Amino acid sequence: MIAIIDYGMGNLRSVEKAFEKVGFESVVTDKSETIEKADKIVLPGVGAFKDAKEGLQERNLVEPIINHINQRKLFLGICLGLQLLFTRSNEDGIHEGLNIVPGEVVRFIPERLSGGDNQKLKIPHMGWNTIGAKKEVPILKGLPDNSYMYFVHSYYVIPDRDDVVATETEYGAAFVSMISIDNVFAMQFHPEKSQHYGLMILKNFGEL
Repeated sequence: MIAIIDYGMGNLRSVEKAFEKVGFESVVTDKSETIEKADKIVLPGVGAFKDAKEGLQERNLVEPIINHINQRKLFLGICLGLQLLFTRSNEDGIHEGLNIVPGEVVRFIPERLSGGDNQKLKIPHMGWNTIGAKKEVPILKGLPDNSYMYFVHSYYVIPDRDDVVATETEYGAAFVSMISIDNVFAMQFHPEKSQHYGLMILKNFGEL
């Protein structure tokens, strides 16, 4: 069973429909007992880091998520679901994350976002961009390198360890767009909005 975690934020139905499209049933839930029984969990999300963490705490979902990962069950984080794995975020103050992945979440700095002809790039980073593989990851099976994915974000992750980096993306400079650690996969982009190659990622995850 694939459980999609509902903590009051995120386009959950689009993730559920994307899994349906590639042949996998999933359930949207905010029940800890459902998460505990799930073979795989998906933590999606859009919005503010602080509100998301509070949403998880209010629903008593932090411990079930951490237990699931510690039991080496499969986990997929999408967008804010990637950022929540980290030690802390600098979005609107300093806020503690789940600390599954040592590192922090920081904002794009406009002065560093120079594109071609020194044109300033916009924040948020929104739209299609490529992902460049840094290591082999099973959920990227069959995807060509530098596949296009759909992004919407103003913050990005900086892991303490380079070996967790699965893909990088260029936006003025390189940033980490996916991480992979054993049973944990998480990405800054939205596979459910990324058409063919995004659906391939969800299918690969479902087949693991």
